[in-house]
Amino acid sequence: MGASGLLYWISVGLLLGSVWVIAVNGKFPGPVINVTTNYNVVVNVRNKLDENLLMTWSGIQMRRSSWQDGVLGTNCPIPPKWNWTYQFQVKDQIGSFFYYPSLNMQRASGGFGPFIVTNRNIIPLPFNTPDGDIVIMIGDWYTRNHTALRTALDGGRGLGMPDGVLINGKGPYRYNTTLVPDGIEHETINVDPGKTYRIRVHNVGVSTCLNFRIQSHNLLLAETEGYYTSQQNYTSLDIHVGQSYSFLVTMDQNASSDYYIVASARFVNESLWQRVTGVAVLHYSNSKGNAAGALPDPPNDVYDPSYSLNQAMSIRQNVSASGARPNPQGSFHYGSINVTDTYMLKSLPPVMIGGKLRATYNGISFINPDTPIRLADVYKVKGDYKLDFPNMPLNRTPIVDRSIINATYKGFIEIILQNNDTVVQTFHLDGYSFFVVGMGYGEWTENNRGSYNRWDAISRSTVQVFAGGWTAVYVSLDNVGVWNLRTENLDRWYLGQETYMRIINPEDTANKTELPPPDNASENLISVDSARTLTNLCSSATGIYASTVIFVLS
Repeated sequence: MGASGLLYWISVGLLLGSVWVIAVNGKFPGPVINVTTNYNVVVNVRNKLDENLLMTWSGIQMRRSSWQDGVLGTNCPIPPKWNWTYQFQVKDQIGSFFYYPSLNMQRASGGFGPFIVTNRNIIPLPFNTPDGDIVIMIGDWYTRNHTALRTALDGGRGLGMPDGVLINGKGPYRYNTTLVPDGIEHETINVDPGKTYRIRVHNVGVSTCLNFRIQSHNLLLAETEGYYTSQQNYTSLDIHVGQSYSFLVTMDQNASSDYYIVASARFVNESLWQRVTGVAVLHYSNSKGNAAGALPDPPNDVYDPSYSLNQAMSIRQNVSASGARPNPQGSFHYGSINVTDTYMLKSLPPVMIGGKLRATYNGISFINPDTPIRLADVYKVKGDYKLDFPNMPLNRTPIVDRSIINATYKGFIEIILQNNDTVVQTFHLDGYSFFVVGMGYGEWTENNRGSYNRWDAISRSTVQVFAGGWTAVYVSLDNVGVWNLRTENLDRWYLGQETYMRIINPEDTANKTELPPPDNASENLISVDSARTLTNLCSSATGIYASTVIFVLS
């Protein structure tokens, strides 16, 4: 496809094994999308499910083009048996990401796969070129599929304990004959002695934080969600739902046996959740035997997140590395930039609103508008959403609403994530990365600003917020569009814990800061009878998905 573009076809359908899973091009997990920074990417998605579908690209910033983001606030859903083409540039980004279906908890049944953005050759890596690249996708797993999980939530019930943890779509190695039955297929990672591999790990699960570790091997952290980190060794790392990390791992052990790769549940009753442990095998090419014995120990702090919080704040930005990184207002010294607005998003345990179980930010449980927000702007659909999301929690009865944040272009904002729920959550912001400047327990106060990291805080798109605690982030609002803010915990997201940030440049009259709607999102809308009230552009113009797909790469 030339040096400036890559074309992918993705067919999403169901495979039948012991349980139903959503496969991508017949694979579970789906195939790797591997591109080079600044390339143009064209992905044609064909929906073979029996329900609507959207694919989102977690951490890919879609610069100037929220039209391609793949969530209901920005895209019409792809109906069954139809297809739609995403076209976007991976502008000024590198690193480890993943894609997945964003609707109706479908990720709980699969549909996910790795998305890797590599450096151009002229940009050096801040470490020696690894001998190989390995992707590991971990996540909690329910044998009930996503429709059954939705039914439980719709009935006012929780999801309960997962049935296990998958590693690259496979069940645990039989490390314990009591906990793990015979005949389960497990993942094996093949390596050569003495070589160093870049191992990219993604937590694509439903709601469980997982501790990742490799028996007898150090994990040298190198990158997270598109940004190089200061390199430091960990024996294990807590990876929360939706997070991605790159480790450099050297195969420096002897080959008397294989080694365990473990992903085990965190912040739960360990004795009850023992079986919620994923185990794979690291196999040296000259290994002399199978992995055996006890699993390597997880951190010894079952109910106390102090260790995990301190570990999270130990992850720092590599401020001397070349390549993509945030540069607000022409300065890497983000700590000296004046904050223009502060938003606090407070989450509470789900409550009943109108007879339905709902989750909230600031007492508002979000329902998606009938028409994607920016399309509603372009085609002047009135009453589709409201620009009145409160910047602080309000003392009022929780409601269901379509409130979004009216943010200011070129602002530099502080977002306080206050988690008064009973579970660890992860917060994700589409279209951006943010500086993780602070994290702590209890209720956030202005005095907590004195503890912020104002020099080398890591920049990322997904961050954990511990139960009964807070996390503070800084964001430079330089990407025009409409961007989803959400929890990555699928149950809370499904129950309405999300909103959007609308960022408009009123001085842009020539599409310099925001691209126009793509042809395949608007070409059939202009012919809709203007005399008819447009309450739902998506359903009014479903023909946009049937048009001939033409790939134009620039």
